[in-house]
Amino acid sequence: MSLLISLLITVLVIVLVLYLVRMLPVDGNVKNIIQIIVIIIGIISLLRYLAVF
Repeated sequence: MSLLISLLITVLVIVLVLYLVRMLPVDGNVKNIIQIIVIIIGIISLLRYLAVF
């Protein structure tokens, strides 16, 4: 159950950060780069919770 809650919180944080990045008043290319970095960090976090790493 703890694993499921951790995964849910991680997904919610990723979605929140992606939403906040979209609201930033910066160039579109910078937003895309930041979104890709956030997604990669999120995937790595999820894989760590699933004990892949």
